[in-house]
Amino acid sequence: MTAPARLSRVRRTAATALGVVLALAPLAVARPAAAAPPLQQVMFVGNNWAGTIDVIRSTGTYARVGRINAIPDKSERLWAIYLNPIALVFYLAIQAGPGEGHDQYVDDMYTTPDGSAVVVSRPSFADVVQIDLRTGAINWRFPVSGYRSDHMAISPDGKKVAVSASTSNKVHVLDIVTGRELGQYGTGDKPHENIFSKDGRYIWTMSIGDVNTSLDDPSQDWTKGDRKITVADATTYAVVRSIDMRTRLDAAGRADLSDAIRPAVFSPDESKLYFQLSFFAGLAEYDVATDKITRVADMPKNPATSADRTTWVNDSRHHGLSMAPDGSKLCVAGTMDDYATIVSRATLTAGPLITADKPYWATVSGDGKDCVISEAGADQVTAINFATGQKVTSVAVGDHPQRVRVGYVPAGWTAP
Repeated sequence: MTAPARLSRVRRTAATALGVVLALAPLAVARPAAAAPPLQQVMFVGNNWAGTIDVIRSTGTYARVGRINAIPDKSERLWAIYLNPIALVFYLAIQAGPGEGHDQYVDDMYTTPDGSAVVVSRPSFADVVQIDLRTGAINWRFPVSGYRSDHMAISPDGKKVAVSASTSNKVHVLDIVTGRELGQYGTGDKPHENIFSKDGRYIWTMSIGDVNTSLDDPSQDWTKGDRKITVADATTYAVVRSIDMRTRLDAAGRADLSDAIRPAVFSPDESKLYFQLSFFAGLAEYDVATDKITRVADMPKNPATSADRTTWVNDSRHHGLSMAPDGSKLCVAGTMDDYATIVSRATLTAGPLITADKPYWATVSGDGKDCVISEAGADQVTAINFATGQKVTSVAVGDHPQRVRVGYVPAGWTAP
């Protein structure tokens, strides 16, 4: 074979080999993506005074799965407070006021989309932290502006969490995985409840004003501050709407009611907003499109409840509201009246009154069948069936449970 012929054959062989390599290359690097670890749906119960979070089953027996320490950095945080005179004043004020003589260690909680961590707002420490569910360690900490963090809300896609900074009248919106602040916006006095719209475009924030003064007579209601709903764009964080319920309540013939909105919940189509108000044993219905209060319902009062409004916890007579997934029933926590009840949304009439000790929150079970309330006075959570209005079960938790949220942990998870 001549030299040119040999060279041509080598070139053809090399080209063939290169073609085989290039054809196989995608097979070598395109490994199948690792399957996400299976998750288990649970409920997180924030034990406000204890600084712990109980993880319970989200349906059925509601049995406890584990307990998390929400303040592993307690000593470090307390030293930082003691060395800052202004922070110490607010810390002690939180104890004496909203804490009813106790520290407020756990307010609200949401899990990350992959179920690897839980994000917690801690009022007494004025921060939000992410706690690793495997190790119990703090992954990140975000100090809110001012001196107290409060209620949170999670975006529909699970990527953002909004937290009220109640002494600075702001809401911070954080990346739930990294803790990076994505934006913030101003609110009325003492922002409290936050709700993302179902499409994730807006955040509704309810400001409750100053609930820790003794100026609780109806004639003194004007002293409580600027109370309103602030609606912000969830992408730009610009305020797009402000709603003062004072004029709406007056127009509905209820000038006797405070305009401080406490827990609130949208109907499934978001055409109606239902909410509780300071000092009120009942709830109101607000039509979003017409911008009017369409109904106000008085709930039963416990004759044993003191008429002295200064004895009611943080100006709230009823505090806790949720709605069945089909929108047919509401669940009301009658905090100072020591009961919870399932309410027909069609008639706004109460069903059987289920005795409860200082019920402080109401949420919906993982399967949508039950309302789950926290009984802060009895250190337990209680499930009430939406269909029957009857109690299903009660489960013991830690000291002074408040917020209850559905979340996720890895399947087979055990507490660190």
